[in-house]
Amino acid sequence: MRIGIDARFYGPVGKGLGRYTEKLVEYLEQAAEGDDRYFVFLRRENFDRYVPKNPRFTKVLADYPWYSFREQFLFPWILRKYRLDLVHFAHFNVPVLYRGRFIVTIHDLILLHFPTVRNTTKSRLTYGMKYLAYRLAISSAIRRAVVVLTVSRFTERDILSSFPGAVGKTFVTYEGCDFDAGSVAETGSEASGSRAILEPYFLYVGNAYPHKNLDAFVPLAALFPEVRFVLVGKEDHFYRLLREKAESADVGNVVFTGFVPDSELAELYRHATGYVFPSLYEGFGLPPLEAMRFGIPVIAADRGSLPEILGDAAIFFDPDDPESLPAKVRSILEDRDLAQEFARRGRERSGMFRWKDMAGSTLSAYRRALPIADVASSKTK
Repeated sequence: MRIGIDARFYGPVGKGLGRYTEKLVEYLEQAAEGDDRYFVFLRRENFDRYVPKNPRFTKVLADYPWYSFREQFLFPWILRKYRLDLVHFAHFNVPVLYRGRFIVTIHDLILLHFPTVRNTTKSRLTYGMKYLAYRLAISSAIRRAVVVLTVSRFTERDILSSFPGAVGKTFVTYEGCDFDAGSVAETGSEASGSRAILEPYFLYVGNAYPHKNLDAFVPLAALFPEVRFVLVGKEDHFYRLLREKAESADVGNVVFTGFVPDSELAELYRHATGYVFPSLYEGFGLPPLEAMRFGIPVIAADRGSLPEILGDAAIFFDPDDPESLPAKVRSILEDRDLAQEFARRGRERSGMFRWKDMAGSTLSAYRRALPIADVASSKTK
């Protein structure tokens, strides 16, 4: 069997999608069996980052930008050139002209549920055209796919309720959690930023898109002036808006760190009093799982996939109740036994999600995506 993987999002360039794609390829190399051949398609900017460790994996340059005309018209040509039995598109942007057998991973339907111009810096007209293109692209991908991979039961239900063409095609493959809590050596020295922020502090790591609901930190910080709320994420349009809102409210204990490298981020996790994740919608919810891995209690909104993924290891709050989040923060600050109990639960919960298991489930989906005759013939080659 000849399998292609659209890995153009591979690595940091693709952010969350990049992490998923990189781990998919890494663990497929370990789990691959038989005589199957894998062709990993990358862009020029991440081509050198991937070095195959399995001789049955070959990387191919496919320098076609995401959501572009070149992706739609030229990428199908190179896919056909490699005579692939199956292609795995790690995102919904499947070229409409590709007519081969494929599966697609749909991580979430955020753009469907939050289709406002607050989610973009583009004009209303430009955003409206992009939203229409998104609806057409994801609908086409789901309709034509042999299998639709989802990263949670929540996302599966969301897809099935919005796209009837997905019925009978969905297959859940949970993501993994592997942020190494021991990645910073215990040498007595600490990363430069870890102690620059005085304890106690609550941490958030991620972007500031409107559905992340980071506006909740401004009134929360005003209620707890003795506590710092540290927001880690690369400076962008949405973080600038949030900073302006905090300054207008004269709230000085919301700390914006900008981008933080992993070694320093590990130290921020270690010293945090707790982790707050107020997101209104998540297809999976990896950041709070990574926080749990460091043994800090997590407070999360009871929305999207978060109750499914975090289970009884998180302290949930109702984002529609203005008193709910402050009450949960206060409970962590005042009840040490409660904080330790949820830290313990979190460590256990985070260990349940492994990229190795995700790769194994994905391989099962590959087998499911091919006709029985093709699978049998591939095993006899």
